[in-house]
Amino acid sequence: VQLQASGGGLVQAGGSLRLSCAASGGTFTSYNMAWFRQAPGTEREFVAAISWTGGTTLYSDSVKGRSTISRANAKKIVYLQMNSLKSEDTAVYYCAAARTSSVSPTNNLDDYNYWGQGTQVTVSS
Repeated sequence: VQLQASGGGLVQAGGSLRLSCAASGGTFTSYNMAWFRQAPGTEREFVAAISWTGGTTLYSDSVKGRSTISRANAKKIVYLQMNSLKSEDTAVYYCAAARTSSVSPTNNLDDYNYWGQGTQVTVSS
């Protein structure tokens, strides 16, 4: 499966962004999906994940309550709605896919087999 992330940009602190990740070349419902992010000089970290059914979601403590992950299986798109953005949310955001039949998405980077190219999110304070 190929993944194409979009929707990043420059936003003021307190603002919102919606990231999108479009999938192609595979059976979308064969994959749990996730968002990770990486700021300069840091390791890639988990943000949010969603099961292939869309029925189970998982969030990092850093974005819980401020972000919502969702997916539109018919369109082969996964979204990350981010609200109340903070300067520490500044990073390159990557979408990822894990081929699995499990409805329990994980926060483990190594479980994800396919990665998009990333989209930059910059939050100005």
